[in-house]
Amino acid sequence: MSVCFATGATIKTLQAAAFTLVWTHSVQKTDWHEDWRVTPDGLVLTEARVKGSGAGIDPPAEARLVDGWWRWRPPQVARQEVILGHSGEAGDWIVCTAGYCRTLPDILGVPSNGGAIAMKPCAER
Repeated sequence: MSVCFATGATIKTLQAAAFTLVWTHSVQKTDWHEDWRVTPDGLVLTEARVKGSGAGIDPPAEARLVDGWWRWRPPQVARQEVILGHSGEAGDWIVCTAGYCRTLPDILGVPSNGGAIAMKPCAER
């Protein structure tokens, strides 16, 4: 299994069946982490964590505070594509696999330009 990231004409494949997507909220400057799995049905968000709450980032009622992080498991819905926006007010998206993290511009080999990045399961060949 692998996940593909695309922006403009650039598409990169990351060989990973599971990964963590990390970013900082543009207003609250609060850390977010999302654990994703690549399945035959699509991308599935398995857990979300946020380091606080505030403008537009209130954790859901089922979230539990564990070691300073609000953690919850969203409904297991497979998605064929997730669009990652970039406001320019926060840092780059970061992708972590097997304890190693890289920014999406590093993975894609192109600088952040404020454009959207599509994240989707790669077609198996």
